Amino acid sequence: SILMTYDHIEISFSDIEPMPDAFKGTKKGSVFLTPYRVIFVSKGKDAMQSFMMPFYLLKDCEIKQPVFGANYIKGTVKAEAGGGWEGSATFKITFSAGGAIEFGQRMLQVASQASRGEVPNGAYGYSYMPNGSYAFPPPAANGGYPYPPPPPEFYPGPPMMDRDMGYMQLPPPPYPGPMEPPVVSPPDLPSTPAAEAKAAEAAASAYYSPVNPHNVYMPT
Repeated sequence: SILMTYDHIEISFSDIEPMPDAFKGTKKGSVFLTPYRVIFVSKGKDAMQSFMMPFYLLKDCEIKQPVFGANYIKGTVKAEAGGGWEGSATFKITFSAGGAIEFGQRMLQVASQASRGEVPNGAYGYSYMPNGSYAFPPPAANGGYPYPPPPPEFYPGPPMMDRDMGYMQLPPPPYPGPMEPPVVSPPDLPSTPAAEAKAAEAAASAYYSPVNPHNVYMPT
């Protein structure tokens, strides 16, 4: 999933020996932030149509705010096996229309979160393609991709209840809450004003004996 994207981006590379032709010069395009990588997609017919930088291959990333010129993100990316180049390179992503601070802070936050989960295998990354857009990764051996499990709050299970209580059948949606048991009046008590007054008088004069606390004495 795409977490953040910015257009009007320039990216350049240095400190590569030897430098492939696709890495030479400044490329213009868009940058995308995903849960596991930063992806640059060039605009036009540049030799480097796209370039992927997984978080686990990045280091020394900094947000630079020069006095003159646009803000940029600088760091080092290590080559990925089968990615078309070797060694490591220093990259510079310039945000001509702004957004370097917002993108950089979010990138560092997401990278920190990814580092606490399972590190994706390098074989599942994207590589730049001279004549295409993306080199889509092959499926994992077990049929899935190494994404971390969703937080437990995404899929709440049934509420924890005492085993002696059992489960309560919920009413059709919307669920206003647990169903209250119906109130049933005793059949042998007439519901008249005189009867209610008599019951209140009896309750007020009831007492119990401390000698026999299990019995309550009420006048008839």
